[in-house]
Amino acid sequence: MSAARQILVETGDTGVSIQAVADRADVGFGSFSNHFESKAELFDAAVSQALEEFDQVIDERLRGTDDPAELVAAGFRLTARMADSHPDLMRILRYRGLAQIHSEKGVAPRARRDLERGTATGRFTVGDPAIALSALGGVLLSLVELRFSRPDLHGEEAAASLAEMALCMLGVPDAEAREIARCPLPSGVAD
Repeated sequence: MSAARQILVETGDTGVSIQAVADRADVGFGSFSNHFESKAELFDAAVSQALEEFDQVIDERLRGTDDPAELVAAGFRLTARMADSHPDLMRILRYRGLAQIHSEKGVAPRARRDLERGTATGRFTVGDPAIALSALGGVLLSLVELRFSRPDLHGEEAAASLAEMALCMLGVPDAEAREIARCPLPSGVAD
């Protein structure tokens, strides 16, 4: 699993041979089949593991935050910070995150829950939570890509701006979205 994660961090390329993964893990080729039925299963497990870690970091920081709009904005801003504090996790998200937007593992269920809660309480005005999840996931992944491809940009402001746009897209009034996207973050793990 560690070897698969290293490959994902470096290139995101899952087309490497099983032998290359076994060599990197310093195990025999036959050992691979004792743990995984296919290379796809191995890489899926490695991505799932990374996304669970990402979700745990975000959840730990946002414990006690109930407002769905604050959760969305803080999630964007913490993700941008994690490009510096947890670069390996963010590289895996960068390379493999798009396929996970509607997953039943990792951050997707939490995001879906927050969207549904925000819609049910009237905080968000979205017609279809699945489409809103696609839009939020796409914006979040674009933020991750931006943090790696344009390190010259100020990450905090880029994250706050994208969080503000995402909140507006969800139906939060402009002035309130701007304020929420720039309020102080809870202190903790992703600092």
